[in-house]
Amino acid sequence: MVATAPQRTATNLTRPTAVRPKRVPAPTLSGVRGRSKAFRFASFVLGTVWLVVVLGPIYYMILTSFRDSTQYLTANAWLPTGPLTLSSYTAMFHGSGIGSLLRDSGELAAGTMVLVAALSLLAAYRIVRRGSRFSAVSFRVILFGIAVPIQAIVIPLYFITTKLHIYDTMYGLVLVTAASLIPVAVLLMVNYLRLIPRELYDAMAVDGANQRTVFLSLVVPMARPVLAVVSIYAGLGAWNNFLLPLILTQSNNDMVLPLGLYRFATNSQYGINVPVVMAFVFFTMVPILILYIVLRRQFVKGIGGFALR
Repeated sequence: MVATAPQRTATNLTRPTAVRPKRVPAPTLSGVRGRSKAFRFASFVLGTVWLVVVLGPIYYMILTSFRDSTQYLTANAWLPTGPLTLSSYTAMFHGSGIGSLLRDSGELAAGTMVLVAALSLLAAYRIVRRGSRFSAVSFRVILFGIAVPIQAIVIPLYFITTKLHIYDTMYGLVLVTAASLIPVAVLLMVNYLRLIPRELYDAMAVDGANQRTVFLSLVVPMARPVLAVVSIYAGLGAWNNFLLPLILTQSNNDMVLPLGLYRFATNSQYGINVPVVMAFVFFTMVPILILYIVLRRQFVKGIGGFALR
């Protein structure tokens, strides 16, 4: 008899089958287009609403400035009905001393921009390149100035400027204004300078460049976008500052535009003449708009650099 091999039963041949994951259907092209259209429509609606909110007051201000007091009280506030006139601007130029106000505000803004940009760039370069404990502590001390509002230290500032004999002077006002803006400027500068690759510093060091050459040939050209951001920030802060000129100046020799506008609007002669006040406000906006137009490309590059971090 020939022995036959034992047959394998079906139970021996069975193996556990793997559980296949369910396939998630890929998004169709129509679905992607639908979501893209909905997102663009929502962005368009929100952008339009924001544009109306921003431009509405500016349009009202400009339209009111080209009317006299009678038209302001009788005509439609939002429609350019009736003849437009330049009487408000004529009254502003003849009764406010706008020339001296522009000169003093320009000196304050220019001096503050130069000081804030130069000192913040030097401080940021030292903090970024020197990884010492002293640099880290100095950076924290500078950032502490962001947490202290300027309104809380106006009385100490008044006594300090008086003791230093810089009260009611333009350079004293420039120093205090620049000091109040430097903490935020240093923070912006440090975050931007950290984007510069260390390989560039090492390459210049291999070529024999000293610290001064590295700063002037590498850091300053690459920091132009953030310098534009800091300059616009400092210029706006100095141009629109009302509290510090009110506290630290007394005479009319160093009166800036916000303080002059306040005294001009509260004057009994022009207290209720809203078109003249609107003309004054619009005229104060023009120089800072010109500054933004000149530096807008560098400003956008600087903001883009912060967004890419």
